[in-house]
Amino acid sequence: MDILTSKENGILTITINRLEKKNALTAAMYQTMVDAIKEAEVDASVRVILFVGQPQIFSAGNDIEDFLKNPPNSQSSPVFQFLWQISHATKPLVAAVAGAAVGIGTTMLLHCDLVYAADNARFSMPFTQLGVCPEAASSLLFPQLAGYQRSAEKLLLGEAFDVTEAHAMGLVNKILPAAELLAFAQGQAAKLVALPAASIRISKQLMKGPQMTAIDAQMAQEIAHFGVMLNAPEAKEAFTAFFEKRRPNFSQFS
Repeated sequence: MDILTSKENGILTITINRLEKKNALTAAMYQTMVDAIKEAEVDASVRVILFVGQPQIFSAGNDIEDFLKNPPNSQSSPVFQFLWQISHATKPLVAAVAGAAVGIGTTMLLHCDLVYAADNARFSMPFTQLGVCPEAASSLLFPQLAGYQRSAEKLLLGEAFDVTEAHAMGLVNKILPAAELLAFAQGQAAKLVALPAASIRISKQLMKGPQMTAIDAQMAQEIAHFGVMLNAPEAKEAFTAFFEKRRPNFSQFS
């Protein structure tokens, strides 16, 4: 199974389990996570959702081949359903990130309440390098988190940054040795489970509620632009270059 789910002691753990493809996400994997989160939202026994990758990698982002076969051309697409679910989740979301977190592997963290990362973690949002634009309301949330100049550097250039910088920008709560990451994240999730569910739920709602309208609106704008850009010549050149293992040439486009 490319996505593993397990429920234990009030924690739903969603594990990305496709190491042979660097945990690249397919439409089917997004749908599995959507279904799991929906179930968790109505299951009183689940108090916290924990996202986990592999010790070597969190996620390489979208599986490009599957992405092109199943393009996200509407808000009903599994990837956008996933983004809606994590942005509207009423229960705490915790992430344990080791290795590379690329594209949505980084932007999904903006919707998590607690993010813990191994000292080998690296992050990137290479949307412009692929001829597309940011998603997951990252064009709104990342500038709020890191400030405009730092977020512009990450979103416009799309270059990778290390866990120390991610921590300094506020994307990561704490850096841990890779061998200690999962146990620590599980321990933090267990602390949340032990607290009154209503207090946690309402506290999260009070913190996130005031900007949910803005997040929804920004995400809708991103989706609209993303769909158009995905079919534009720049994206076709980027994806062709990816499969041909060469650098893309965007000089021919204005």
